[in-house]
Amino acid sequence: MKKTIIGTLLAAAPLLAQAQQYTSQVWSPDNGDGTYTNPVINADYSDPDVCVGPSGEDYYLTASSFQCVPGLPILHSRDLVNWQIVGHALSSLYEGDTLAQRKFAQVQHGNGVWAPSIRYHKGEYYIYWGDPDQGVFMVKTRGGDPAGEWEKPVCVISGKGYIDTTPLWDDDGRCYLVNGWANSRAKFASVLTVRELSADGTRAIGQPVIVFDGNGTENRTCEGPKFYKRDGWYWIMCPAGGVPTGFQLAMRSKSPYGPYEHKVVLAQGKSSVNGPHQGGWVHTKYGEDWFLHFQDKDAYGRVVHLQPVDWSSGWPVMGKKGEPVTTYKKPQSTTATVVNPVESDEFNSPVMGKQWQWQANYDEKYGVPTAFGTFRIYTHKLEEGWKSLWQVPNMLLQKTPADKFTATAKMRFTSKADGQFGGLIVMGRDYQALVVRRQADMFQLVLMTCNGADKGKAQTEKILATLKPTAADKTDYRPGLHEDIYLRFSVDQSKVRFAWSTDGKKYQQSPDEFKMREGVWIGAKFGFVSAEVDAKADRGWVEADWIRITP
Repeated sequence: MKKTIIGTLLAAAPLLAQAQQYTSQVWSPDNGDGTYTNPVINADYSDPDVCVGPSGEDYYLTASSFQCVPGLPILHSRDLVNWQIVGHALSSLYEGDTLAQRKFAQVQHGNGVWAPSIRYHKGEYYIYWGDPDQGVFMVKTRGGDPAGEWEKPVCVISGKGYIDTTPLWDDDGRCYLVNGWANSRAKFASVLTVRELSADGTRAIGQPVIVFDGNGTENRTCEGPKFYKRDGWYWIMCPAGGVPTGFQLAMRSKSPYGPYEHKVVLAQGKSSVNGPHQGGWVHTKYGEDWFLHFQDKDAYGRVVHLQPVDWSSGWPVMGKKGEPVTTYKKPQSTTATVVNPVESDEFNSPVMGKQWQWQANYDEKYGVPTAFGTFRIYTHKLEEGWKSLWQVPNMLLQKTPADKFTATAKMRFTSKADGQFGGLIVMGRDYQALVVRRQADMFQLVLMTCNGADKGKAQTEKILATLKPTAADKTDYRPGLHEDIYLRFSVDQSKVRFAWSTDGKKYQQSPDEFKMREGVWIGAKFGFVSAEVDAKADRGWVEADWIRITP
C-alpha cells in the first residue's frame, strides 16, 4: 500500500485534483486537427441536456442518474467536444424528505432522477427533473457555480407519472414548464403538456395543456421535450419513435400552448447511428448552433454525440442534412485543451473521485477514503437467503468509458470472518465479479456470475484458485487476514474476460468469457464490490490502492 500522505498535501488534494486535466487512453473525441469524432462522450450520460453560461464559452451538461448517488452529474466544456466531470447537483435522494430518503436507502433500480434539463437564469443555474413516482423537482446553484454547492431540491409538482421536464423563462418574466408522461405510472404516454409556473419556477400556477399527441402515429413515444424560444417562436424539441430506433422532432408555435407544427430534423438514415435523439440545443456566442444527443448502445448505455445545426430553412436541421455526422469540424472556441471525463483513480485524494457512484443513498458504513492513499469499501451485510448481488447498495461503480478497454486494480482484502469477500465487478441485469473470499485460514479466488439478476435469478460460482494470506494480524483481539492481489478485466464488443495476478506482472485469465449487459435504464457499470453473509461478524473491507483504465 502507499505511504501515508503528508498532511499539507492531503488538505490540498481536492484543489490539485480540480486543477489537473485528465486525458483518456481509451477514448478521446478530439482528433487534434480541428475536427472531432463522435461520440464526444463515449459513456452512459443518458438523456443529456446542455446550456451555456454568461461567458458564452462555458458549457454545462447534466444527465439522468436514476438511483445512483451522488446524482445529477455536472460536466463542463469550453468547446462542446472536450468534457470533464466537475461535480454533482445531488448528494442524496431526497435530502429533507424522510420517507423518500428511507426509500432510496435501498437500491431502487431505474427509479429516481429521469431526464433532467439544465438552464441559466438570473445569475443561477437550475436543473429540473421528473421522478415518475414522486413528481417534478428543481435544484439550483448557491452562488452561480455549477461546480460548487447546490441548494436543497424543491418539489415543484407532487404526483406520479411526471417525467422529462424543462422550464422556459419568457421575455416577460413568466415561466412555463413542458413535460412528458410515464406510461408505467400514469397509464398514458406519447403526449406533451405545458403549464405555467410561478416566476421563480418553484410551483405550478396553471393547469397542464396537451400541446402534442403522438398516439396512433409514427411519433409514438414522444417524450424528453426541451423548451426554447427563438425569433418569436416557441420551440419544443423532443424524441419520438422509441429509444433504440427513434428520431428527433422539432416543433414550433407562436404561443407556448400551441398548436405546434412539427418536422423530423434528425434520423439515422444511412448512418450507423441508431435512434439519434433526445438532447439539448445550444447557440454559441460565435453564431453557431449545435445539438447534443444520445445513442443507445445496449450494454454500453446511452453515449453522447454532437451534431451541427442548420437553421437556414427556418427549422433546426441537425447533422448533415438531417443525418448524424461521424467526424466534423469542431465548434469555434478559444481553447485547444484536450480533456476527458476521469476514469482511472489513484485514490490519493481525501474525497471520492467524481467518476464514482453508489447504488443507493450514501451511508458512511459503505466506505470512505483514507489518509493512506487508498479507498476503503466495507463488506455489506447480505440478507439471509440472498441469491445475487442485485440489491447491494455499496458497490463503488463508474460508467464504461469506451467500447474496448482494460481495467486493472491493485487492492488488499481484509477479512474478519469466514465468507467475507471483495473484488471487481461488471454490473448490470447480468453481472460477473472476480473476488477473493475467506475460507477458514485461506482465501479462495471466486468467479461469481449471474444471468438474470434483475429477474431474481441466483448467481453461480466457480473457484479458480486457493491463495495463502499475504499477511495476518499478530493480535488476539479481532485479528484480520489480508490478501494483496491485482484484479483485471478487459472489455471488447461487450465481452468481458477477468484475470488476476499476485505480483502485478504475470496474469492468469479466467476460463469463462462473460457477455456484458445493461442495467435498468443505464449501461453496465464496473468497480468494487465487498460483501458477506455473517450478520454478527465485524466487517471486512476492500482497500483499493488504485484502478487504471488502459487500452
